[in-house]
Amino acid sequence: MSALKDQLRSDLTASMKARDQLRSSTLRMALTSISNAEVAGTEAKELSDDDVLTILGSEVKKRREAAEAFTQGNRAELAEKELAEAEILSTYLPEQMSAEEIASIVSAAIEQTGAAGEGMKAMGKVMGVVTQQTKGKADGGVVAAEVKKQLG
Repeated sequence: MSALKDQLRSDLTASMKARDQLRSSTLRMALTSISNAEVAGTEAKELSDDDVLTILGSEVKKRREAAEAFTQGNRAELAEKELAEAEILSTYLPEQMSAEEIASIVSAAIEQTGAAGEGMKAMGKVMGVVTQQTKGKADGGVVAAEVKKQLG
């Protein structure tokens, strides 16, 4: 069983005992997403910590996108709630890479693949290399933007 999933469950119990409603509801939603992923497909499977991290990363991304939409719709209180939920879930993710770290990984990948003069045609080749190194540690959109910047 995933150690991270166990951590989420024990934190949920602690937050329920502390009557922390926001944290409890956020952790419940995350555990539900994990359970749904476990039973998706033709047969149930046990998720690894990496799989759980991937799910948590997508949940954080959903919360941030929703907060952005609420902000654009002048619903600040809902945007704040979504950002608070994203912050709670972010504590379970590995520390995110800085822009400088991403830039250096992208530069190395461009050199490694020999894509320096190819322009945007080489984006897929470079992203394939970079994604393996940044998975779970950097937002895919930020990574793609850096690849475009360096290739373009």
